[in-house]
Amino acid sequence: MSGPIIELADLRRSFVVRRKVGRLRRERTEVRAVDGISLRVEPGESVGYIGANGAGKSTTIKMLTGILVPTSGSVRTCGLDPVPQRRRLAAEIGVVFGQRSQLWWDLPLRDSFRVLGALHRLDAGVAHRRSAELVDRLDLERLLDTPVRQLSLGERMRGEVAAALLHRPRLLVLDEPTIGMDMISKERLRRFLVEQREASGTTLLLTTHDMSDIERLCDRVLVVDRGRLVHDGTLAGLAETVALDRVLVVDLPGPHPDLVVRDVRHVDSELDGQRQRLAFDPRRTTAARVLSDVSAQVEVVDLTLSEPAIEDVVQTLYARPTEEPVD
Repeated sequence: MSGPIIELADLRRSFVVRRKVGRLRRERTEVRAVDGISLRVEPGESVGYIGANGAGKSTTIKMLTGILVPTSGSVRTCGLDPVPQRRRLAAEIGVVFGQRSQLWWDLPLRDSFRVLGALHRLDAGVAHRRSAELVDRLDLERLLDTPVRQLSLGERMRGEVAAALLHRPRLLVLDEPTIGMDMISKERLRRFLVEQREASGTTLLLTTHDMSDIERLCDRVLVVDRGRLVHDGTLAGLAETVALDRVLVVDLPGPHPDLVVRDVRHVDSELDGQRQRLAFDPRRTTAARVLSDVSAQVEVVDLTLSEPAIEDVVQTLYARPTEEPVD
């Protein structure tokens, strides 16, 4: 099956919210959760879909998986119309929602995998081999006989990812997949997802508040704000669009007065000026030029360049007026 894995055209979803006004009257308000999103995701892409709480991410995912019907516009997932062809679509996608489980709460993890294999009508041998592969790669062996309700959140999330990949879906949708995990478990899961994508060509759509997940897993970033797509590009392009200050940290041979450099803001000094932080707008100057100007004044022993945190980039993007276009 060729064509895009996800194709949205002017997709919209509105909800009517009723709130009490006075003692006897209720007011109806239309809320646009998704407001005209158009995009394509091609096979094999790894896409981060990020936004603040209430921005429209979950509503979009529910429409592309067939849980919600769009108010208007169109959505096709794996070449299928998600609502009327929901059963066929279930064989093509795997979904992990951080706060909702597809595992059986009172069953051991092993039994959940067996039931899911049967639901997907997998050959018993194929299901067993695939389960064994996922159990090994996600370090689940010691958890197989533990009821799901007794697993920690991080352990359950690893089980959820294994369950979502059991039938080798073309599209894997992950909502906060590393929630509740320690740093080692997070990195192991990220490495596993990268390997799965390379081996199987799985398309990945990831929503998360952990920007490290985006940096490690995604080639493309979609930012949604108040139901509208406000950025579609790379992480580097997102940082350039927002253009937050970068910070050059220079270490000098000894104490030194605060440096004065053109197009640069002096942030602070330590050790009587032996270490100084200089912030600059990348649209006005470059790190090389700032370093050159500093070196003309004093010897530089060491330096580091701090890029803006992705959280700060996204927060700044959210703060833009909605009418301001973002390419």
